[in-house]
Amino acid sequence: MMPVLSPNTQAILLLTAPLIAGRGTPSSDLLSPGEYKRLARHLREIQRQPADLVSPGSVEILRACQPVIDESRLLRLLARGFLLSQVIERWQARAIWVVSRADSEYPRRLKARLREDAPAILYGCGDIGLLETGGLAVVGSRRVNDDLIDYTMSIGKLAACAGRTIVSGGARGVDQAAMRGASESGGKVIGVLAENLEKTVMNREERNHLRDGNLVLVSAYDPSAGFNVGHAMQRNKLIYALADASLVVSSDLNKGGTWAGAVEQLDKLKFVPVFVRTIGDSSAGLDGLRKKGALPWPNPQDVDSFEAVLNVAMSTPTATPRAGFALFSNDVPSPADAKPTAPVLLDAAPIPEAESDPSAPVDVFFDAQPQATASEEPPVTPECLVLTGETKGSPQPDSTPAEMLFAAVRTAIQQLLNAPMKDVEVAAALDVSNSQAKAWLQRLVDEGVLEKQKKPAGYVVKQIRLFE
Repeated sequence: MMPVLSPNTQAILLLTAPLIAGRGTPSSDLLSPGEYKRLARHLREIQRQPADLVSPGSVEILRACQPVIDESRLLRLLARGFLLSQVIERWQARAIWVVSRADSEYPRRLKARLREDAPAILYGCGDIGLLETGGLAVVGSRRVNDDLIDYTMSIGKLAACAGRTIVSGGARGVDQAAMRGASESGGKVIGVLAENLEKTVMNREERNHLRDGNLVLVSAYDPSAGFNVGHAMQRNKLIYALADASLVVSSDLNKGGTWAGAVEQLDKLKFVPVFVRTIGDSSAGLDGLRKKGALPWPNPQDVDSFEAVLNVAMSTPTATPRAGFALFSNDVPSPADAKPTAPVLLDAAPIPEAESDPSAPVDVFFDAQPQATASEEPPVTPECLVLTGETKGSPQPDSTPAEMLFAAVRTAIQQLLNAPMKDVEVAAALDVSNSQAKAWLQRLVDEGVLEKQKKPAGYVVKQIRLFE
């Protein structure tokens, strides 16, 4: 079922969207993302919504917005109602839906992670609920050899077998290989496009997956918009924000969209852990990302080990340990190693709880809508193949990636607790959230490694008593 185009969304489209119908030229008066951000903030301050700008009593509201956006400019944009009706008809004929930040259907992950920088408008086709399923973002260069295409398709296939969604950008090369590997195995796929949404949804192969509910295509840009370097760069943050973990299969060094998106994620956004490929030929780009903090991909060989990597990524918040305290060992394998050990750090940021304020206007960046969940029944998928040619019966290491990673956490906390510390103090020392520190500490108490004492209050390493 397609989301209904709400009055607020219609108003936001009039203010910000080019409304490309045929070969018409979009208005040069359009509000930029920064300008709309200021206008939305101002509307909240005066307890108004975007739809109020086109209501019968809008004159006073438009005048009240004059300090932010010129009133005559707003009037010119809001007068494009006929053009809007034309493009809405065009979108509906192609099963393209539109949601805005003012709508409850808008992806909660984007609101929570991007906040005011979440796109004011999202266009899409397919099951919008897939945008809340998380999964593995797979990104890489457009020009790659057949071996990397096959490898990337295997990643997509393994994700499908594990019931995990693949998130990618829809570009040729690595992006399309990951999406195709998942789709051909009956998996779920999110394609975050920077161009030509309208053209893509009309492709016969995509239409089949869209109809079956296994694919959703989404874009922050007009469905008829062509390629734009800036759009391609901005699209990267949406890919990472919709995922639970990410894998860079290939990248140039210090140039290109893949490099820029990964570096932004590592240095600034820190929504999810960034892994880099560790088997096959390495590259200067992947080595450069490793130096910036990217993690070696553990190369899970079956569904269980793949699930372990994703589960740890989802449960561990973004964190850079404070100086002088190494949360995880820096002894990592060479990218040439066939079976690398556990990564240095899994630094995924959990989705924060939405703030609920019944009196808040509609266009807020957090809302009280419950997060959509994927079906609890696992999808029917074909038999999975391992990535390195091993059979399903091949022996696996005794320790899963999740257990190896928590072993590092266990050691780090034991070293830290040379004196009683409260959970908030442990969280501050490790630079993680209080909830994550509590979860770790409680697990260690349950394991008998730590004990929680009252005087002085705090957690300490449990002492072995010879006589009790």
